[in-house]
Amino acid sequence: MATILDGKALSEKIRAGLKEKLDRQMSRGLPRPFLTTMQVGGYLPSTVYIRAKQRACEEIGIGFRHYKLPEETSMDQLREAVSEVNQDSSVHGLLVQSPLPPHLDEIAVQRMVKPEKDVDCFHPENVGLLYIGQPRFQPCTAAGIIELLLAYGYDPAGKHAVIVGRSVIVGRPLAVMMMLKQRGGNATVTVCHSLTRDLPSITRRADVLVPAIGAAEMIRGDWVKEGAIVVDVGINRVPDASKKRGYRLVGDVAFGEVEARAEAIAPVPGGVGPMTVAILATNVMRSAGFDVG
Repeated sequence: MATILDGKALSEKIRAGLKEKLDRQMSRGLPRPFLTTMQVGGYLPSTVYIRAKQRACEEIGIGFRHYKLPEETSMDQLREAVSEVNQDSSVHGLLVQSPLPPHLDEIAVQRMVKPEKDVDCFHPENVGLLYIGQPRFQPCTAAGIIELLLAYGYDPAGKHAVIVGRSVIVGRPLAVMMMLKQRGGNATVTVCHSLTRDLPSITRRADVLVPAIGAAEMIRGDWVKEGAIVVDVGINRVPDASKKRGYRLVGDVAFGEVEARAEAIAPVPGGVGPMTVAILATNVMRSAGFDVG
């Protein structure tokens, strides 16, 4: 039976440590860290993610404010709202929740956020710093994956890591972090995508497999080699009439099939998701000047 990489338990441990550091360092005169989030429209998954971030901030003692803007908000209106928060010295982190409505330019919006407050690590300046190995902040999901692996004793160094997906949120930053000469790095990395030929033949060679494509249970048991470490990043809703909400959450791997072959596996839910929030909170505290290790 595979070891379960319990991101929920680890994130609770990280948050408890952050709370202790916050209380101790605030007593020495540091300001309370503060996160502001913005959401354009009412996309339900975004609302769920923001609530999780709010709960974590409140638990740790980080200040939190959320702005929910109308679906029809223009680029100029959003730029004005972002600029106001950029100029507020009491705010240490600003996050504009993705995805945005199609009429808004997501990359342009990422560039609006002041790099020193870009705790999601999406601004081109922060992406560049990450690529040269001198990050201002850690990309939340990618860093959460690496911390989860290391906490269970699975160092990617010297391993063949296969990442299925090349998004700016997960695939690309994770590939860079796993390649760099640093803690959690030094892996040989293969990045697969929608045009990759014979995907199963590649995933079967992975020591560490990270599916992040948003395709429910696409990775089957026979796509994974015996003893692999699997970190499932996908979050997919599958209709299920037996559930009160009418659906269940599944990852990108067929969990039962893959668990039977893997040495360790991160489940969905309860794996990477909570770790993403823990890293975000760490970034906010770092932005406020706290020593978070």
